[in-house]
This record gives sequence, structure tokens and C-alpha cells, in this order.
Amino acid sequence: MLYIVPTPVGNLEDITMRALKVLREADLILAEDTRTSGLLLKHFDIHRPMLSYHKFNEHQTVERIVERLKAGEQVAVISDAGTPGISDPGFLVAREAIRADIEVSCLPGATAFVPALVASGLPCDRFVFEGFLPQKKGRQTRLLQLAEESRTMIFYESPHRIVKCLQQLIEVFGAERPVAVCRELSKIHEQIVRGSLADALLHFSENEPRGEFVVIVGGRPEEKKEKTMNHSTDNPS
Repeated sequence: MLYIVPTPVGNLEDITMRALKVLREADLILAEDTRTSGLLLKHFDIHRPMLSYHKFNEHQTVERIVERLKAGEQVAVISDAGTPGISDPGFLVAREAIRADIEVSCLPGATAFVPALVASGLPCDRFVFEGFLPQKKGRQTRLLQLAEESRTMIFYESPHRIVKCLQQLIEVFGAERPVAVCRELSKIHEQIVRGSLADALLHFSENEPRGEFVVIVGGRPEEKKEKTMNHSTDNPS
């Protein structure tokens, strides 16, 4: 059995009892960073073998892991924070395990974008999860593709790029587009800055960005889309 095990995005009390049970019983724990995960396991007095499993070695590691699963071992996958596979390593080993007819179980648990979305105050009945935008090639192209998106959009961003990210969002979506910029979710210094993209840019230009960010951007209002369509009909040229 391969277990996908969510771990807290901040507050360690957010881990589930089932997650702790699976980690205590696993023959092997695949960890994105064994140093980071080692602190988590030590906190809960869990002592199981760990193996580093991250985006730079997952293609070389996955075949070995599948062989161990075929041999009957119980393997748990964890990332530094949140649910593996969501902008973190985990998808590849899950896919290959399924191809090898190995049962895969994903435990419910923490992921950063869900609390950010719900607390944003923006519509959360329909949304688009974009994760991390391409850092260079394809970044602007992807943003332009999202210009007509009417659903709420979710992006992940680092503190080093958040100001530039907000500037780029303004260029494509307009300065008045509503946004909620969330950082340090579930931690002591949790903060959500709500308002327009211009408001958020001003705030983080004046205050040093720290922590990992989830950016929730409102979709394009339907009435604007309708006006654009009507204008195009009236002026076919």
C-alpha cells in the first residue's frame, strides 16, 4: 500500500490521528526534505526509516519504491507541508504505483489553498487552482490565457517574487481586481491582506514579504465579459 499523507502547513496540531498512525506503521517514509520532516517526526516521537524524495530525484527513485511496494512494504509519502502532489512531489510515485496495480490511499488533511480560498471572501463554489506559475518561459502567456477566466483563481508564490507577481497580475487583470493575499497560514503570524491588487501591491511594497504566499484572485466579472461580447457584436471590425 502507498499512502499519501498530508502534513501541517504550519500549526503541528493540524495533523490527523490517522496520519500519525500511518506514519508510525510505515516501513518507509518518503520525505521531500528529510531534515524538515525529521523535525515533525521527532515532535510526534515517530522513528521510521526515511528516504529523500523530491523533484530532483523522483524519476531515479520511483522504480526502487515501486519494487519495495511490490515486495509488500507499506510506504508513506509526505512533503514539507500540505498534501503531496499538490505543487509538491508525490504525483509520479502515485501514478507508477497505480500502473503496477498497487493500492494507493490519500488521507484527507492539510493543504494551503483551501483555508486561503474559504477565508478570502471571494467566491469559492467554483475556482481554478494554478499553483506556481512558470518562473520565466510561459509565465506571461499563462496569465494572458487567464484574462477571461470568470472563476476565482489560486496561485502559490514565494516571498522573493510576490511583489513582481502582483505587478504582473495588475498588468493583465487590472489594478482594481479583488484579491486576498494570504501568508503564514495557521502560524502565529498568519495574515490575509484583502482588497484590490493595487492595495496588495502597496502593502507588500511597504512591508517586507515573509513566509509562503497563497494569492486568491477574483475572476473577471460576468457583466464585463458580456459588455465586451456585445461591443464586439456591434463593431464587427
